[in-house]
Amino acid sequence: MATGFFKVPFPKNEPVLNYLPNSPERIALKQAIEKMRSEVIDIPMYIGGEKVFTENKRRLAPPHDHQHTLGYFSEGDATHVEQAIRAALNAKELWENMPWEHRASIFLKAADLLATKYRFTVNAATMLGQSKNVFQAEIDSACEMIDFLRFNVYFMSQIYAIQPESSYGVWNRIEHRPLEGFIFALTPFNFTAIAGNLPTAPAMLGNVVVWKPAFSQIYAANVLMQVFQEAGLPEGVINLIYVSGKTTGEVIFSHPEFAGIHFTGSTTVFQEIWRTIGNNIHIYKSYPRIVGETGGKDFVIAHYSADAKAVATALTRGAFEYQGQKCSAASRAYIPHTLWDEVKTYLLEDLKSIKMGGVEDFSNFFNAVIDEKAFQSIVSYIENAKKDTEVEIIAGGNYDDSKGYFIEPTILLTKNPTYVTMCEEIFGPVLTIYVYQAQNFEETLRLVNETSPYALTGSIFAKDRFAIDLASKKLTHAAGNFYINDKPTGAIVGQQPFGGGRASGTNDKAGGIQNLLRWVSPRSIKETFVPPTDYRYPFMQES
Repeated sequence: MATGFFKVPFPKNEPVLNYLPNSPERIALKQAIEKMRSEVIDIPMYIGGEKVFTENKRRLAPPHDHQHTLGYFSEGDATHVEQAIRAALNAKELWENMPWEHRASIFLKAADLLATKYRFTVNAATMLGQSKNVFQAEIDSACEMIDFLRFNVYFMSQIYAIQPESSYGVWNRIEHRPLEGFIFALTPFNFTAIAGNLPTAPAMLGNVVVWKPAFSQIYAANVLMQVFQEAGLPEGVINLIYVSGKTTGEVIFSHPEFAGIHFTGSTTVFQEIWRTIGNNIHIYKSYPRIVGETGGKDFVIAHYSADAKAVATALTRGAFEYQGQKCSAASRAYIPHTLWDEVKTYLLEDLKSIKMGGVEDFSNFFNAVIDEKAFQSIVSYIENAKKDTEVEIIAGGNYDDSKGYFIEPTILLTKNPTYVTMCEEIFGPVLTIYVYQAQNFEETLRLVNETSPYALTGSIFAKDRFAIDLASKKLTHAAGNFYINDKPTGAIVGQQPFGGGRASGTNDKAGGIQNLLRWVSPRSIKETFVPPTDYRYPFMQES
């Protein structure tokens, strides 16, 4: 077999299309949305080479128009989890022994398919299924997913190039093997790109995967699976199942071939998974890799030297894009009293101009939250705030679920820096602001660092470089992604690898080489060309 050292295409971030009125991309996307709204589709699980349908059909509806039916998916049970594990393990030998450049080609082709043939389909599916506006869908399901595939292939080639030095008469080398067993990818509703990256990152390194998406993301996950299949992904390498989390976990975490989990979701769920793995550690062939990105209570702190308009814009975008349903969303802010009146004016002006409604109207900045459960949870925080003397609602506070799960962008002003909405993750369009005395900047940095158990993202706004330097040092462990004079959202693959510590996860940096390194198990090989034939060493000579 001919072989060589192969240089993969150097990755560049996928350009974001603008979708201006009458542009070709806007027309194509509108047509895709109209087509998908006119159909009711039957979505199967993908196990091995089979499309698996069941009698237990679950309805899919747009969160902003919950009376409309997009389709139904086939919910599975424990037998389907077992079937997916068998399919993965059956595919393992051929897949891990496939030359790496052929694995790379599959995912590079998938990226190109998403950039062209499937771009508007995956965007439309994300918009309808997850209630994302056109820009949020474009930067997620198109651009970020494409970037994950292209950059991860590049990172993979860099990993394979990591080799040790060799001494005279010896050749040292390292094999970067896939893990022994199968990987479980448990993916969230809020980002189609995360849902696609969690199974594909381990897979391209030769691992086989059982993928369980959030039920509210299945509509777009189905599109991604079609793309992977068209790109040439062999049967059984990634198996897509729709089974309850409890049932899936009971089967997977008691299987001796379980080799690792790639997770994005809630801190509570991740901690329970970690506990279960620990309790079952004696079952497994090897110590499973546990990689997870969980919650956040992400902050913006402004110094008195900051630009008030820049702070307000960062809060509007950081807190309310995609209805605050980002683990990186700005949900607590600390504003100096000298800047507050100006920041407040700009914020309220922004919120007055925001249009809320369905994703089909491209002029809507703001759409619906994901489902009834999320709606009720977010509303409970707002209702409690209305009754509390420590907090004032200065914007929003209204909601309506008659047509879709709509909650107004809501801003709370609190006198208590440890008020519940300054500490707990809400995962919705609620921003809480605490106004501090400008001279207490350093003390407020301590508050920022200690108020929340999370450490995902955060921002400092200042013109004073000493203030920026101080904040960077005092908040070293408060955020895995730290932003200077920018909102705490919008990490770009290859530019700002994403992840946090503390209760926010294992900080393994999706979008960076660090994440890919978790999915290989190196084997060091030493080859001696002329081995010794006498056990004696020179020091043993008597004279």
